[in-house]
Amino acid sequence: MIIRKVKLDDIEKFTESYIKAYQEFSNYKYTTKGDIKNYFKWLYKRDKEGFIIAEEDKIFIGCVAGDSNWINYEGEKVLEIHEIFVIPEYRKRGIGTLLLKEIISYGIEKKRKMAELWVGKTNYNAIKFYKNFGFKEAGELGKWLRMTKSLNF
Repeated sequence: MIIRKVKLDDIEKFTESYIKAYQEFSNYKYTTKGDIKNYFKWLYKRDKEGFIIAEEDKIFIGCVAGDSNWINYEGEKVLEIHEIFVIPEYRKRGIGTLLLKEIISYGIEKKRKMAELWVGKTNYNAIKFYKNFGFKEAGELGKWLRMTKSLNF
């Protein structure tokens, strides 16, 4: 398995993997290929250094997109984790853990004191996953749960 920064020409592989990863999460996903591609471009533009993929045998198996330029509600510059997913056939192999560790290290490297993310309130496995990494619930907005974690550097 290879962990690397995303490239612009990864857009098709990202789109295919995103569709696979979000099959069972219809409430929390972009639904058209055009929207998914626009999302990819937005993530890339926000912070291409924090947009990381996991690849095996040229298959795009997961990704994490962190944004070290994000300003949170409190006006602080934080590491915002906009996206993390692993395609279903590669789950439960530690890939999500590896990607989350990678993006947290990136946040520390960028000297961010806090990592934040939003997760679907009914995505119980993801919430448990984040809590195992020390994320804490920090508010709700509609169908989303905000979670935060202090970073030490």
